[in-house]
Amino acid sequence: MSFHVVCISRTIAAGGESIGRAVAQGLGFRYVDEQIIEKAAQQAQVDPALVEAAEHRQPLLQRLLDRMAMGAELAGTVTLATGVPLDVFTPSPVAYRADPDDLRVLIRATIHEVARAGQAVIVAHAASLALGASEGVLRVLITASPETRAQRLALAQGSGAKESTATVAASDRERRDYLLRFYKIKEELPTHYDLVVNTDVLTGEQVVDLILSIARNRT
Repeated sequence: MSFHVVCISRTIAAGGESIGRAVAQGLGFRYVDEQIIEKAAQQAQVDPALVEAAEHRQPLLQRLLDRMAMGAELAGTVTLATGVPLDVFTPSPVAYRADPDDLRVLIRATIHEVARAGQAVIVAHAASLALGASEGVLRVLITASPETRAQRLALAQGSGAKESTATVAASDRERRDYLLRFYKIKEELPTHYDLVVNTDVLTGEQVVDLILSIARNRT
């Protein structure tokens, strides 16, 4: 029996996105990334930017929440993951305050919804951890050394070595923070995944072939 969902976690500039797209094409699966945010936003009836911010450090999310509280043009009834409907008026001195925890629950619930439908390659959003021991899910981590990733960023963005190194470090810190906030994971381990790939040496094509071979030939 083959895998019906492939989850690809990745560090910045490791090549995870392009690998994910190629794997999806090779398997004939949907490539799912930003759709997770869009679906969760539709369920919460809020701006996708607000849901996306829930995946990042608190200041950005708080600024968006504050902006909504100052009179965002929302109307009707919003039902959060708690199942409690909240009336939202426009304009109103008492504004709807979306709860970050509710938005994070929605992101995880949306990941499970996509996985149940099957035939998908889910990139990012820590889907490998959200789906955990789910049957038929191949969990992959694509990474590379900080030095290699900084070099790739510098080449792609035309930035200096110092700037690209700082960008990689900041992204890695946010990734650790994300795993801690969403899944209470203090240290990411290889055993959180079925396959861990280092693209320092392996090419994108080699990694795609490897994942396709595993996804197609599961016994």
